[in-house]
Amino acid sequence: MAIKKHIPNTITCCNLFSGCVACVMALEGDFLAALFFIVLGAIFDFFDGMVARLLKVSSPLGVQMDSLADDVTFGLAPAAVVFSFMKNLPLPAFMLPVADIFPYYAFLIAVFSAVRLAKFNIDTRQKSTFIGLPTPANALFWVSLVAGFGDWITELNAGWLLMMGLITIFAYLLVAEIPMFSLKFKSLRWRSNKVRYIFLICSIPMLMLGIAAAVAIIAWYLILSVAVYARKRSA
Repeated sequence: MAIKKHIPNTITCCNLFSGCVACVMALEGDFLAALFFIVLGAIFDFFDGMVARLLKVSSPLGVQMDSLADDVTFGLAPAAVVFSFMKNLPLPAFMLPVADIFPYYAFLIAVFSAVRLAKFNIDTRQKSTFIGLPTPANALFWVSLVAGFGDWITELNAGWLLMMGLITIFAYLLVAEIPMFSLKFKSLRWRSNKVRYIFLICSIPMLMLGIAAAVAIIAWYLILSVAVYARKRSA
């Protein structure tokens, strides 16, 4: 019994370890390795809560550890990826005086991810749906964007502006009061899972994009979530 209660927290620590390695890979400019460790962290994050429920050993300590690990893996690590990428982005002449400061804008990803996770811990509305963009989805978007479209963004005259704009938008989406569906299936019935099935079916062709697939899939997730939210508000 003593060993059993530590299993979920051990898995959470594996998530945290993966996030730490992802940060190192990001700062070294190895974005593919960073993506690998963030995905690995997401796998551990998926199983720690499931194992805790199966073994019936959930604890307040586990909840706090999970949020800490998630902010490293899904907040700090993608922020480090974007920071490392933005250090090498070409800037227009008028931006050169703040060239050294400019990349630090990326750490808004980590800050707003922490706020998102803190809100999740105290928000009783988020049992079957999310309020705001989940941090794992946000992290996968950013690392996939840099790894898959980094060269294209670098060649843009306004690549720096695109990155700042996206950071601002996604920081808002993390804490926005916008309901977003989860992929938790309570049954396999079409009627109660129609949105989930539509999302998954349409996401399959996007996997052909390879490393950049997460960008398209997360964008599709956002569009579908907002569409469902708007429809419910107008009903």
